[in-house]
Amino acid sequence: MILSDREIGAAIRTGALVIAPVPPEHLWSSMAVDLTLDRTLVRWKGGGRVVRPGAPGFNVRRLLEDPELAETVPIPEGGFPLGPGRFVLGYTQQAIHLPRASRLAARVEGKSSLARLGVGVHVTAPTIHAGFGDNPERQDEPGLPIQLEIFNLGDLTVALDEGMSICQLIVEAIGEEPSKGYAGQFAGQRSFTELRP
Repeated sequence: MILSDREIGAAIRTGALVIAPVPPEHLWSSMAVDLTLDRTLVRWKGGGRVVRPGAPGFNVRRLLEDPELAETVPIPEGGFPLGPGRFVLGYTQQAIHLPRASRLAARVEGKSSLARLGVGVHVTAPTIHAGFGDNPERQDEPGLPIQLEIFNLGDLTVALDEGMSICQLIVEAIGEEPSKGYAGQFAGQRSFTELRP
């Protein structure tokens, strides 16, 4: 069941869901909350290198931290120009935490205003699992940012600005508490600004 804006607000007030900072009212709709783009992007350098995601021990995070393969790019004052056919990784300014006991999961979806220009924010990976944002090593922090796979399928160059509404967070109730929380490759992910300032 998808939560309404009132149910999302109630979940935040009770601590069943953390969105920090909570977006202002104008970024809320009937059943979603807009999240905004953080100040740093990552782009792949390419160069014809072949990667094998199916190989034992493959780890995308290690590739992202390799300066020969990927580079962090601060979003300039006039915006980052995302040209046709281009792809970058970004993060939300908001940190998200879905405590496993809350029986909530979520997903990010694009915004129609960007989609009509050909810009998407995820490549078949919209799901945010129950337990996302659990971080035993940093319990003083309220969750983790969401990593976005931002691409431009359109014919126009689209400027990405720090703080712009970049995606919608849709929150869903799940039937019972999962037996385990999220422990995938991206558990504990940090923003690009923290990875390589």
